[in-house]
Amino acid sequence: MSRKPKYFDRRFKLELLHPKYWITWVGIAVLVLFGLMPAWLRDPIAKQLARVVTKIAKKPISIARINLTTCFPDKSSEEIEQLINENIENFVMILLAQSELMVRSKANLRRRVKISGFEHVEKARAAGQPVVFIMPHVWGIEYAGLRLNLDLPMVSMAKAHRNGLFNWFNNRMRSSLGGNIYMREAGIRALLSELKNDNSFFYLPDEDLGPEKSIFAPFLGTVKATLPVVGRLAQAGNAQVMPVKIGYDQQARRFELTVMPAVDPDDMKGKDNEALALNKVVEQVILAYPEQYMWFLKVLKTRPEGEAPLY
Repeated sequence: MSRKPKYFDRRFKLELLHPKYWITWVGIAVLVLFGLMPAWLRDPIAKQLARVVTKIAKKPISIARINLTTCFPDKSSEEIEQLINENIENFVMILLAQSELMVRSKANLRRRVKISGFEHVEKARAAGQPVVFIMPHVWGIEYAGLRLNLDLPMVSMAKAHRNGLFNWFNNRMRSSLGGNIYMREAGIRALLSELKNDNSFFYLPDEDLGPEKSIFAPFLGTVKATLPVVGRLAQAGNAQVMPVKIGYDQQARRFELTVMPAVDPDDMKGKDNEALALNKVVEQVILAYPEQYMWFLKVLKTRPEGEAPLY
């Protein structure tokens, strides 16, 4: 069994020029073009394209509608539809901008992402501790990761895409500041090893990983299955756990990134307490910018015994 690090290879390979990738290359070229555009020109185009996405993305919109009506039972159908429209608009706007993370300068990244609360990170670093940043699946997560990576060593973990070229491009962007991007199969041990090497990383606790080892805890207007592992991971790696929220301000044409105070380790003692604490953190981050969360994900796939599936 190989003991080599299971992270994505950032090197370009000639096989990526195979004709089967030519359409993907066209798509990447379009994304790079948009990434080079100024936001004042790109954002209005994104808003128009969002209307097209709204008409054709029937299945993702159906999932988003189920999630929103379940999580916000007090919202009217009109409010739900408004949130969906705003969500799609933000998705297209941020998607078209993302290639700037690889093709534009570090100075541009600092201008595009205004950070606050970094003193919490500095305090942890002064104590010799790395940080496990808690952030659910929000549209601006790539901006959050790379902006933080400007000021402290970080790694990440991602699921591989079937398209080899897009896989290379996406992870080349994520690792453009030098941080390794691990494959999912590398597991928790790889992340623990990175913590011990003084590298910080993001942990996304909102993904539904099935009933095995998950704990149900209150989440917005319902309950959600959550995997309580980050508390033990942070303890073993002598790390602090800090929630992070990020949202795109369309008026200022920049992202607002906030590092929140560290979660009290006592709040994560025991699996039930940790699941509750993690879900509360995810709620805080989502409610800061509810129109910018990835509502199309099946985050409520696992339901309590006896409850009918939502999707």
